[in-house]
Amino acid sequence: MIQAVPKTMTLDEFLDWYPDGYGRFELYDGVVVEMQPTGTHERVAALHALKLGIEIERLELPYFVARQCIIKPIDSDKSGFIPDVAVLDENALKTEPLWKKRSVITKGETVRLAIEVVSTNWQDDYLIKLAEYEKLGISEYWIVDYLGLGGKRYIGNPKRPVILVYSLVDGEYMVSEFRENQRIESPTFPELNLTAERVFKVGQ
Repeated sequence: MIQAVPKTMTLDEFLDWYPDGYGRFELYDGVVVEMQPTGTHERVAALHALKLGIEIERLELPYFVARQCIIKPIDSDKSGFIPDVAVLDENALKTEPLWKKRSVITKGETVRLAIEVVSTNWQDDYLIKLAEYEKLGISEYWIVDYLGLGGKRYIGNPKRPVILVYSLVDGEYMVSEFRENQRIESPTFPELNLTAERVFKVGQ
């Protein structure tokens, strides 16, 4: 059975508490949040993991798609986020102090690409994670809003499905948006053959 959740906890306490083999949880400023993705959400995430894995294999890059890892914000010991898809640099892992024991990432350069597939709690992806990943220095971050759930200030009005690719330039994210049959342009994977329409069809 899952253990009782304290009112607030640090990331270390969260990692000690995390129930092995039961559910998926993130920590937001000391508060544990259980993630309950839908089947289509998982299918969309799986498509990205598959396509990126194929590209990594094809190019023989020293990267891999992590099944699960926790990203620790740079200035907090009370939060930890699990991206829907994370491409990690095998060489950079050598300097990650918490990786072998905890599968925790503390340095932005270790994450070549982080992807969040938007659910009803879209503010987490557009506000909290966007800011934290930028501060940490993660070079590329995708927000895959296949249902068009995000705020109008982010995805326009009327709201439509979109994939937003944030690229770190001089410490600040610059964004490109992709819709319909536009090919998603990734700085990390410039030859990636994946269109926004292909992603949206999986999420229908």
